[in-house]
Amino acid sequence: MKDNIEASAPIAKEELTVAYFQQNIAWEDPSANYRLVEEAFAHLPSSTDVLVVPETFNTGFSDNMAAMAEQPEGPTFQFALRMAQQHDALFIGSWTVKDQSQLHPGETVVFNRLHWVRPDGSYGYYDKGHTFRVSSEASQLERGQLRSLFQWRGWRLKPAVCYDLRFPKWLRTSNPPDYDVLVLCANWPGSRAAAWDTLLRARAIENEAYVVGVNRVGIDGTGIPYAGHSAAIDFKGLPLSACDPDVSQVCTATFNKTKLQNFRSHWPFYLDFD
Repeated sequence: MKDNIEASAPIAKEELTVAYFQQNIAWEDPSANYRLVEEAFAHLPSSTDVLVVPETFNTGFSDNMAAMAEQPEGPTFQFALRMAQQHDALFIGSWTVKDQSQLHPGETVVFNRLHWVRPDGSYGYYDKGHTFRVSSEASQLERGQLRSLFQWRGWRLKPAVCYDLRFPKWLRTSNPPDYDVLVLCANWPGSRAAAWDTLLRARAIENEAYVVGVNRVGIDGTGIPYAGHSAAIDFKGLPLSACDPDVSQVCTATFNKTKLQNFRSHWPFYLDFD
């Protein structure tokens, strides 16, 4: 069952608990990465609502990402569904998928596709809107043309992938705000960690929204090091939780809807958006 926006949520929760995995991705080895994710999330409390993993968590950000792309609802989707069912939680992560072009009907292309998968088997996806120009991703993969929003347990979420973080208009909320949480999956190199930290806070502040940024750690198969700096940020731009740099670990954060709504009501900056 596929969707693009969940029309309604059967459970409306005052608080949303997110667990995010700062993963040291096994290079081009999906089976090994499934094991890493399953072990990392094995002992989460039952109150967890959302599980988030980095961009291309099953392979790493490889020059072979197009060759390793799966069919829709392929092996990595099946793993994500199993995790969602096991934890009764939404699973969010990106991997490459072969599908019909959005620009050239009838042509099969590859997307860097962020999925959200629910325990009941329904799911949606967002195709990365900004493929990374200074890597082979931009020449191998088609850019997604549509922005997405979805709902889970009464919360409105906006998905984004890595390089999207640099483009504030792409991630801008509406008037009135149309999302509560921005979820960003990334493979963001350590050499640009300061930009990552700053931009996560900026997106939270300008949209008066919670932000979860989930990055990888370790050295990839091309020798690029990643420092992590995964974090959950509140609507004031303040960290609620953060993973330790250079450490593979799971962190959690709990978001409160009343606090968010009260802040937006008192400081309705969105009324003056350009």
